[in-house]
Amino acid sequence: MEPALDFWREKRVLITGHTGFKGGWLALWLQRLGARVTGIALPPNTSPNLFELARIADGIDSHFCDIRDAEALSGMVRSARPDIVFHLAAQPLVRASYAQPLDTFSSNVMGTAHVLEALRGLETVKVAVMVTTDKVYRNHERLQPYREDEPLGGHDPYSASKAASEIVIASYRDAFLAEQRVAVSSARAGNVIGGGDWSMDRLIPDAVRAWQAGTVLDIRRPNAVRPWQHVLEPLAGYMSLARQSWDRPNLAGAYNFGPDSAGVASVRDVVELARAAYGVGAVRYGDGQEGPHEAGLLALDAGKARSILGVAPRWPLAQAVERTLAWYRAQQGGGDARALCEAEIAEYEGKL
Repeated sequence: MEPALDFWREKRVLITGHTGFKGGWLALWLQRLGARVTGIALPPNTSPNLFELARIADGIDSHFCDIRDAEALSGMVRSARPDIVFHLAAQPLVRASYAQPLDTFSSNVMGTAHVLEALRGLETVKVAVMVTTDKVYRNHERLQPYREDEPLGGHDPYSASKAASEIVIASYRDAFLAEQRVAVSSARAGNVIGGGDWSMDRLIPDAVRAWQAGTVLDIRRPNAVRPWQHVLEPLAGYMSLARQSWDRPNLAGAYNFGPDSAGVASVRDVVELARAAYGVGAVRYGDGQEGPHEAGLLALDAGKARSILGVAPRWPLAQAVERTLAWYRAQQGGGDARALCEAEIAEYEGKL
């Protein structure tokens, strides 16, 4: 994967969801590359949060807006006049979707439709990367990785909403935006880890909270298998997809971004790697029966991204976990969150 760092200089880039974990890292990376970034998102919903600690708003045009407000969103998008759009804003949690299914569907389906509608007739935009999830596939509880051409589905409202958004994305691409020569792609990424995530019901943030407080980390489903990767891995994939689609709009489509087979691991395996990296931490493993249904086995086939885009993982799982826990230890010890992120991005760039 060629870094092509000069490509981003002075590009007008819109990020929805820049107050979130992945969106914040992406905003920092694009700023570093000289892009003119506009962010649209809800205010951060955790305390602490990466948006405030890493001063994500510094150096970008940051706006708070609910993407379910089509009129307000459209005005902001058209004012930004983006060349490239990364859509990450979403209700991103499986368990929260059981508690708030209508909010999940309205944010993830209609919110996505509103973003795409705002691009209709917008002369500046050339590329849109719409981020969904690895959970868009109809899950058959198998370890065979899912490919982009396999059936969509979803048992829980989060997975179903993201599968539905994939249909919306394909419809807008085929019915409207292809005629504008806008390359619209969906990006389906595996489970991401990295410093600065404080969301509830995510494995590493839950571990850090428990171990920093000296309490026991409770794991509901230790045998659940997921494709794990450092947050910079899929972000590099999204950026590569956008850059290459700029001159080759025929690349538009659905892409999986995930680790190789060594990165497909159980929750228990990741917890033990995290405990070793952190140096201390009590864990209580459940029997997998607690709480609402969640997929037990999930793996992605990222061969399309490798063969077409040249995207391949750089940091193996053990290194990704070690780096993540080191980030939290450094930040807890008084390290500046923005500087920690920028140093990690610089190291990743050095690997390209």
